[in-house]
Amino acid sequence: MGRILAIVSQKGGVGKTTTAVNLGAAFARRGLKTLIVDVDPQGSVRFGAGLKKGHATYGFADYLNGSRPLRDVILPTSLPWLRVMLVGSVVDDADHTDYANQIAEGDILPKMLETAAERCDVVVVDTPPGLGHITRRVLASSDRVLVPLQAEPLVLQTTPQIFRAIKDITSKHTALAFDGILLTMYEAGNTACERTVQYVRANVPANLVFDLMIPRSSALSDAFAAGQPAVVRSPSDPASQAYVNLATRLAERFAG
Repeated sequence: MGRILAIVSQKGGVGKTTTAVNLGAAFARRGLKTLIVDVDPQGSVRFGAGLKKGHATYGFADYLNGSRPLRDVILPTSLPWLRVMLVGSVVDDADHTDYANQIAEGDILPKMLETAAERCDVVVVDTPPGLGHITRRVLASSDRVLVPLQAEPLVLQTTPQIFRAIKDITSKHTALAFDGILLTMYEAGNTACERTVQYVRANVPANLVFDLMIPRSSALSDAFAAGQPAVVRSPSDPASQAYVNLATRLAERFAG
């Protein structure tokens, strides 16, 4: 049985999708059969996952509403061990309320993730920003959760919120393990970044914050613009290497 890893953040713009895509690719490069599932109606995974040109645009939302079978929404990528399930046609809708309600009230999402975990070593789920119905449903169906947080002063406001929510969820779903906080977009020498990191490390238990950080890097945005994970396009970049190292640590935990 594979692991289901939810990538969750309190707000957007912290590197959540970048983390999902690059971790998924790094797992696949280790030889782990990996599926990235995008349930965020913004649908950003499609831009950076290394999908083949001319790929289909349907995905989980189309499976959810019954218009596509599961086999049609699992797409190949440039990596042999990596597959992607896009969020699908919901990205074209102005209102995502029906989509969120279908997920919250039904059992299609947990059943799909369970099926995926039976066939894969790792399932990485990219969730919407915040802790709404979709994210909570994903967490209730996962066994691991990782929280990327941008190394900036706003972290000081959002960290308590995310901790309270995850504590609440893990109290109800004891099989869910909190892998930790991942600080992203770190700039060495930037005073605000340095102070934020110092605060987090001083106020959050050490076992809940990864000692490695993802440095701010143009390679990450350049790779997204090119439609590829940075760990594939720019493997020697420090940010790519950090994601590879993170994937190694997580894979070791999963095997433990």
